[in-house]
Amino acid sequence: MVCHIRAYLNLIMINIRTYFFRASSVIGMMLFLFGCTTYNQSLTSYYKNVYAGNYPQAEKDLDNNGLIQKPRNKLLFLMEKGRIAHLRGEYEASNKYFNNADNLLDSGLSGTADAAVGLLVNSLSQTYKGEDFEKFMVHYYKALNYLYLHNTEDAIVEARRITLQAQQQGDKFNNKDNRYSNDAFSLMFQGMLYEKNNDVNNAFISYRNAAEIYLKNPDQTYYGTTMPMGLKEDVIRTAMLNGFTTEADQFEKTFNIQYKPEKPLEGGELILFWENGLAPVKTQEDLFFSLVRHSDGGLFFVDGTGLEIPFNYSGDRNSVKLKSVETMRVAFPKYIAQPLYYLTGSVAVNNQQIPFEKTEDVNELAFATLRQRALKEMGKVLARLAVKKIAEYSVRAAATTDGKTNGVLEGLGYGIQLYSLLSEKADTRNWQSLPSSISYARVPLQKGDNKVSIALTNAHGATETKTINVQGNGGLQFYNYATLR
Repeated sequence: MVCHIRAYLNLIMINIRTYFFRASSVIGMMLFLFGCTTYNQSLTSYYKNVYAGNYPQAEKDLDNNGLIQKPRNKLLFLMEKGRIAHLRGEYEASNKYFNNADNLLDSGLSGTADAAVGLLVNSLSQTYKGEDFEKFMVHYYKALNYLYLHNTEDAIVEARRITLQAQQQGDKFNNKDNRYSNDAFSLMFQGMLYEKNNDVNNAFISYRNAAEIYLKNPDQTYYGTTMPMGLKEDVIRTAMLNGFTTEADQFEKTFNIQYKPEKPLEGGELILFWENGLAPVKTQEDLFFSLVRHSDGGLFFVDGTGLEIPFNYSGDRNSVKLKSVETMRVAFPKYIAQPLYYLTGSVAVNNQQIPFEKTEDVNELAFATLRQRALKEMGKVLARLAVKKIAEYSVRAAATTDGKTNGVLEGLGYGIQLYSLLSEKADTRNWQSLPSSISYARVPLQKGDNKVSIALTNAHGATETKTINVQGNGGLQFYNYATLR
């Protein structure tokens, strides 16, 4: 009878062990298959239709895509929907989405549960909180939408919110000059909005603030853009309009130019933005690290290049067995630039030709801001992996006592190993329908009808032209033109 009971118990243990191994294999295969697909690949149909200018179908693709519909991706969904509605000329609908995105950003999009998900699973499973430059771009599109709806008052509200966004960024990074804590283009755009509202004092302040960001660098560049000549002239011009002659003279010396104010045309001006290409996509690259202990007992992750990242382990550091951690694979995001079809452009109107000047390089911002936070983010990923490894080997060590093996614990240990290996995925999400870059031109207008020609040249030297009609009304007008291929 006892032998039958023992045999029965052994059979149960074997079945339990088999269950764990099978379950681990199934979970592992699911995680592997899911992990092979990046965010961009999961939305292939959507981005193809955006690229082709088929906006109605692109919108349907968003509505029918299960990944972007998940609650953790709601911010991305709203920003993409806002951008598509803007491209379709549906400005009220566009701002409905952007306002909802704004509300999410104001709420902080973080919490204890979300942090736990990042610690136990991966950052891709956390709520998407937006890149810093993406938050500025929300204000850009909202302000344009309001202008096209003839709602200058709300456009000015967005102008003021650009300053608040800059202050939040400054507080976040303690105003360190080497971090992206402000956006020169957003401040330029802010000045333009104030100028449209005939507020030349605040316009000057905004232009000056934008110029000072460029002037912090000896070559007067900022994240892939050289200070536009148009900005230099705007600073001096608005200083003169305010009667700030000392400031105007100072900036003339700083910029090494002699500004000659011209009599405004009766038709006013058009500020024409050219949004070229699409933002870079994120993919995943695998990096490999080992855990080492320094002579003072400190734990560090090291790779083959000599890079060292401290492991701030909350437990007993001396109890960590380095052999148990071994080599760890780190899945880290990597940007890939999308090729540009058009390389240069200019505007022609009333026998005048005005070149476009690049004022925002979203492509460069994406690469630079990822580099800036790489060590911090990599430290979080490595800490998460190390904790999983320590848990795995603790369970596996406990599975064998007095020469006997506990099948349940052994299976659990291998399950943790599989889960740790295959659940590791990089966060490959970003607002990918943003333009690669934004250029602009100030276009003088005659009173009445003006035919404004936009000439764009591609990599093969061929030039394509689009003509728009603009009614010169004596004021400052805006128009943004997107080329998505």
